[in-house]
Amino acid sequence: MHGEITSTITYDTLARAGVKCVSVFVPSSTATDPNQKIATCARGVKIIADTTLREVLATNAAESADLLVVPGGAKGAATISGDSNVQKLIKRQLIEKDKLVGMICAGPLAAKTSGLPRQPLTSHPSVKNQLDKDYDYREDAVVVSGKLVTSRGPGTTFPFVLKLVELLLGSEKRNKVQDPMAFPAAAGPYLM
Repeated sequence: MHGEITSTITYDTLARAGVKCVSVFVPSSTATDPNQKIATCARGVKIIADTTLREVLATNAAESADLLVVPGGAKGAATISGDSNVQKLIKRQLIEKDKLVGMICAGPLAAKTSGLPRQPLTSHPSVKNQLDKDYDYREDAVVVSGKLVTSRGPGTTFPFVLKLVELLLGSEKRNKVQDPMAFPAAAGPYLM
């Protein structure tokens, strides 16, 4: 988890919508403590995850998830997208369970490593060249392709998570969450 903005805004906004959220620490391949839950983000922010990938796998906790989100951040996204267990969870969520998966910033790299079929998506510009040959790459702030929702980066986190709220709970709930956030009027079309 190195995308502090993409992680915290997504978690917070989903919680405001009444979604039970669980953050999961995915260790790097060189991690020595399988119970570690503290992620140090790219700019030094520390986030304590609710659980670990190891615990999720041991308890089959992901089976009941209506949504899986892969946050951004270069190092974190590389760690997450490179984990074979995460890849299996993503494929199961999208293909077998036909449920939502969100990926933001460099997180859409997990679409490729998970072997998802060619479809429209977007990502942070820094990883576009790793995705545009295998997918129908778009420059939109948020791209919805069936149950896969992708977005560009920290600046598109609010439209991304509000779209997830809408897809999970409907447009009325989205409006109830969005309106009290007091976005400037100029952001209106951008948030749609």
